[in-house]
Amino acid sequence: MSATYYPKVLAICCRWCSYAGADLAGAMRLQYPPAIRILMVPCTGRVDLLYLLQAFEVGADAVFVSGCHEGDCHYLTGNLQVRKRVERVKKILQEVGLEPERLEMFHISASEGPKFAAVAQEMTARALRLGPNPVKRQMRAAWLAEQAAAHAAA
Repeated sequence: MSATYYPKVLAICCRWCSYAGADLAGAMRLQYPPAIRILMVPCTGRVDLLYLLQAFEVGADAVFVSGCHEGDCHYLTGNLQVRKRVERVKKILQEVGLEPERLEMFHISASEGPKFAAVAQEMTARALRLGPNPVKRQMRAAWLAEQAAAHAAA
């Protein structure tokens, strides 16, 4: 992997559960990659398809939406609505040539700081494995050339 490439991972977290879980991870001094950028929303049900697609358009290498556990949403069904949107966006990403693995939905409660840190590490590792977002053409081309050179040397 390139020494110059470090992924940008966007975490869209609901205010009531997942953001509090991220806060708990910080309070517990759990280590998770600095690549994570957290965006707090009142409810993940408010996250639109266009917001998810726009994150990739502006250069996010991976995005994860993290909401309340099913049945525990403060707005009743917000986390169920966004799950359907995430699945739809994964199909759209595949249709336009991006890996659907770049987007994922997780359920993290306010008491699950260690789980938030693990998810952050997982999504960063996934972004490192997939490489730069193809929207970043020069960076992606350099990364692919480096990968090809590494495979040729092996």
